[in-house]
Amino acid sequence: MKNSQYYPPFLFGNGHIQTIYPGLFRKIPSPVYTRERIATPDNDFLDLDWSTDGNRKLTILSHGLEGNTSRTYVKAMVQAVNDGGWDALAWNYRSCSGEPNRQLRSYHNGATDDLAWVIDHAKKKGKYKEIALVGFSLGGNLTLVHLGRDRVDPLVKKAVVFSVPCDLAASAKVLTKPSNKLYMKRFLMLLHQKIKEKMAIMPHALNDVGYEKIKTFKDFDDRYTAPIHGFKDARDYWEKCSSRQFIPTIKIPCLIINALDDPFLPRQCFPLAETDTNPKINLKMPESGGHVGFISFNKKNLYWSEQQAVSFLNRHI
Repeated sequence: MKNSQYYPPFLFGNGHIQTIYPGLFRKIPSPVYTRERIATPDNDFLDLDWSTDGNRKLTILSHGLEGNTSRTYVKAMVQAVNDGGWDALAWNYRSCSGEPNRQLRSYHNGATDDLAWVIDHAKKKGKYKEIALVGFSLGGNLTLVHLGRDRVDPLVKKAVVFSVPCDLAASAKVLTKPSNKLYMKRFLMLLHQKIKEKMAIMPHALNDVGYEKIKTFKDFDDRYTAPIHGFKDARDYWEKCSSRQFIPTIKIPCLIINALDDPFLPRQCFPLAETDTNPKINLKMPESGGHVGFISFNKKNLYWSEQQAVSFLNRHI
């Protein structure tokens, strides 16, 4: 659905502006989160942030690379789903809540065991009759991999994902372009900080000697992500954890929204063939929107993406 009826505000039709502006200038009050720490089966922990109002429906939100539950796009979506009649559970990946996790392993595009653990924990609360998943960027890829590859809990009924790098190799390559240099530099700086925090608690397990030579995701994933998480190399990691291959087997209604001007997404990240074979998938490709952008100016301070998510979640399918 290329014509998605999204029209950016005047002077906001550029993908880079759409990507950068919300994080710098959008003001969203922090939800009244209740934090819960849960133990994982491997003696680690996950920090969950709940925003509840006694609803019987729950939305579980998965953030992007080096994000957390305090990111503007997460807070805005929490507010939107709450207003739409859903409780919200925004979870922080390992080491993303402000404290390093205990194990050498971290999060990555295929670490769906943690998402499944969060879903199972929410289900055991015994108060929800329906669960929906919402994911952004890496969190969107993670969501699609889980839905298409794993056993999905029957309580999970719908999903909405935005700005999904569903072909990880292609996305990693496009981020090496000179026009994306600032994004790449920022990601590598944030990831380096995580490495240094982990080195402080397990200095013999890894090091950052020569980190300044890492310039791309391939460099980083070859050195850290792949060996730490059991992959041969970056290519093996990308191949096994790209969600595009799992889209045809998703069995619940799912909305995928990827903007055509997203600077992180090359053409391989628009899964037309895969979605054409699966009637459960609704793919929207607006001309504009950037990466997790979709800016709108209105009295409710809702971006187009949040309006689309709530509308889809509340639609009878």
